[in-house]
Amino acid sequence: MSNRKPYVREVKRTWWKNNPFYRFYMLREATVLPLILFTLFLTFGLGALVKGPEAWQSWLSFMANPLVVAINIVALAGSLLHAHTFFSMMPQVMPIRIKGKLVDKKTIVLTQWAAVAAISLIVLIIV
Repeated sequence: MSNRKPYVREVKRTWWKNNPFYRFYMLREATVLPLILFTLFLTFGLGALVKGPEAWQSWLSFMANPLVVAINIVALAGSLLHAHTFFSMMPQVMPIRIKGKLVDKKTIVLTQWAAVAAISLIVLIIV
């Protein structure tokens, strides 16, 4: 064995701040925090629904809190950011061919957004 020590480059905790790609990546990954809170709020709402009308009204008043509304808006924005990045990546990951010809990337992305809009409209009408 050699007595030489291998070179280990020092990596600072803020290494990702120097590159715009990694800054965007970290921002996108950080949007999971409000999504976790939204999921917890919704889970407690289901529990309140099971407990009865008083618990349900208490949960509704909790959800009307401006801080909770702000967290839900940030969670919605994070979900839309995730959808945008996923939809824009889709044509590269899984190119679609119809009769041997590649479908245009914009067509694939717009079709996905149209599907999201249609499903959202259906859910809005049902609820």
